[in-house]
Amino acid sequence: MIASVHEPSDFSGLPIVGENPAEQGVPMAPPQWAVDLVRAGRGLLFLDELSTATPAVQAALLRVVLERRVGALQLPPGVRIVAAANPRASAADGWELSPPLANRFVHLYWVHDREVVVRGLGGVWPRATLPRLAPDRLAEAVALARRAVCGFLAARPTLIHRLPTTETRRGGAWPSPRSWDAALTLLAFGTAAGVSRDVLALLVRGAVGDGPGLELLAHLDRMDLPDPEDLLAEPPRAELPERGDLRQAALDAVVAAVGARPERERWDAAWSVLVRALESGAPDLLVAPATALAGLRRDAWEVPPAMDRLAGVIGIARTADRSVERAKNGPKGARR
Repeated sequence: MIASVHEPSDFSGLPIVGENPAEQGVPMAPPQWAVDLVRAGRGLLFLDELSTATPAVQAALLRVVLERRVGALQLPPGVRIVAAANPRASAADGWELSPPLANRFVHLYWVHDREVVVRGLGGVWPRATLPRLAPDRLAEAVALARRAVCGFLAARPTLIHRLPTTETRRGGAWPSPRSWDAALTLLAFGTAAGVSRDVLALLVRGAVGDGPGLELLAHLDRMDLPDPEDLLAEPPRAELPERGDLRQAALDAVVAAVGARPERERWDAAWSVLVRALESGAPDLLVAPATALAGLRRDAWEVPPAMDRLAGVIGIARTADRSVERAKNGPKGARR
């Protein structure tokens, strides 16, 4: 359906007068395309050139997109609704999408991959491999998504509903209870299907916008961090994140936990956690947490053996950092 060449009644239905309208009312008859979709039971309603549709047509589409009703007809669950639109600047007599209509979609921006285009024009178009949902992972994925979104919005309540200030941004993805519900659904099903982090980022940002979406993903990363009290309880069995930024955050959390309740046993356990991190990761990540942990020492506390194991590595890392700093601040044009 090219929305711009249709009237609002093509999406809201046409009134049909029966034999006795006073008793039976005037039903809204659906158009042929809607009847065909219902008869088929499944299909795709593709609204093309949506940014060329007038505001009146966009208003008529609100109920179709959200409630899936066309006149008096309810579209079956097997029908999917997607749309395509050029930016207003490159559309033929284009309009910005109205904020209510834009908020009903997940916005994915199309970019051209040079290699794909060249190979495709040469006769070899790639075939996409669609992710498959793992039903046994769905309940856990839904629970994770609910905790992530609800926990994030509890900490950032101003992002529950934030209408952008510019007309262009209002025609894209922005946060509202409706779009957060979409983000939660996408996060749950994407997790259950095992999609990549890049795909999750595209989906979440397409639902609630770039800023809120990236904040939610950062919150999701922090949810994956191990409890610092668990790490302090059993340092030899400590399982630290593989990613450097998450590992750094986990070690900082351990030091903060000791600082909140400084005890000799907890301080010693924290050094053992750092040794565990040294055995399983890059030593340069230990400089900051080790320095902060050393600053928590009380006069009566003896230096643990674990601290001796780290001293050499931390010293080497500091020396390397100072060498890099000297190279940056050296005379212009100096060769090293």
